[in-house]
Amino acid sequence: MKEPVTYFLTFLKASLFSTGGFSNLPSLHQDLLANGWASETNFGQAIVIGQLSPGPNGLWVISLGYLTYGYLGAALALLAITIPPLLVLGLAALYRRMEDQRWVQGMMRGISVAVVGILIAVVWSIMKQSPDWKGLLIGLAAFGLSMTGRVNIVIILLLAAGTGYVLYGLH
Repeated sequence: MKEPVTYFLTFLKASLFSTGGFSNLPSLHQDLLANGWASETNFGQAIVIGQLSPGPNGLWVISLGYLTYGYLGAALALLAITIPPLLVLGLAALYRRMEDQRWVQGMMRGISVAVVGILIAVVWSIMKQSPDWKGLLIGLAAFGLSMTGRVNIVIILLLAAGTGYVLYGLH
């Protein structure tokens, strides 16, 4: 038996921890199958309906809600995928009103320093694994390209991956 609140919270959780489109698919798949609320067929049908329908990819979730819980499921799924973007819009509006205040700028600088610290810790833990000269060269080249600000990070990652494949993968 499906409890509407639990059903809604399952969809909301998947939406809160996703980035749109099909990124909530793994969470919904796991939770709905584990509770016996959906079948593999329901997921396949919902994805096909979502792909055939005009509009954003994320609308497949509404079809899944309908297929697994009828009109109430569709309404709950729609509400669950709408709430996270509305929260972001509200937070953005709030931030815009406060961004010029001194304490907010200080907090953002503090967060930036924390991110740099975490990044250094990650790099340090990777470096402790004693990479060879090829890996070090790829890392330094990628860092140098990123510091120029002229090369897109995706291009840098693709170049690093390609270089790594050529240097390591062909042997």
